Amino acid sequence: MPPPPVYCPQCRATLALDQDGRRACPACEFVHYLDPKVAAVVLVDDGAGSLLYIKRNHEPAMHEWCWPSGFVDAGEPVEAAAAREVWEETGLRVQLTTLLGVWSTEGDPVVVIGYAGSVTGGELAPGPEATDARWFPIEQLPAPTFPHDAAILSTWSSLAGISDSDS
Repeated sequence: MPPPPVYCPQCRATLALDQDGRRACPACEFVHYLDPKVAAVVLVDDGAGSLLYIKRNHEPAMHEWCWPSGFVDAGEPVEAAAAREVWEETGLRVQLTTLLGVWSTEGDPVVVIGYAGSVTGGELAPGPEATDARWFPIEQLPAPTFPHDAAILSTWSSLAGISDSDS
């Protein structure tokens, strides 16, 4: 995370900590809120027992396998961001079918919103943020990469009617 601001963006007075521990301006009462970053992840299945993964081309987790995912742009609907990330990273168009859930951890500024999706078009090819994109059979999925991946996969598996012994 970037360092907190020192000066008020409205009146340029020096910010101080308020009673809630936030940076606030004693002159104009502006409060600097540390807003979370929202990320969308999509578990895309091929209808034949495989999930779509990409091999990351950037940090964090460079060269690790994970589902298509990324940050939501300011003002962008989360669903649009989820579909956009799949398109940018895999060349596939998807329809989101189910909201899997929302995951967050105390102290972590990232809120993860997970979806299930199905392919509606496109050609599978890694985009600039991926070095590879491929389908993995449920029985041979890569190890979880990010902190919430196991919970996201468990939720998806339950909704898809797949037991833990299958994945």
